[in-house]
Amino acid sequence: MHGLSHTSYIHKMNTETHPIECTDAMLLAYGREVGKLLSSSSAECWRDELWTIFTGYIISLKEQGPAPELCDTYFSFKELVAFFENVERVGRGGVATATE
Repeated sequence: MHGLSHTSYIHKMNTETHPIECTDAMLLAYGREVGKLLSSSSAECWRDELWTIFTGYIISLKEQGPAPELCDTYFSFKELVAFFENVERVGRGGVATATE
């Protein structure tokens, strides 16, 4: 794992959402960034890859030991999966759903 253990960095992910007032320009910029991301792979592929990454992380914990931040990591993962599921839904002409 590139010589880094999961405890070599600590970044507390804020799992609470906060309303953001977006301008049309900001929404367009977000859309362009999502478009760039999806130009390399579909939302479904990104979602599947996230599962692979998270599964590898969980498996690696056997060697690395306890991970106190696992709960935060899981919720970050859950939000990313929900994001790609919503993007996939929008791409099929559906409406994105709010995340919990």
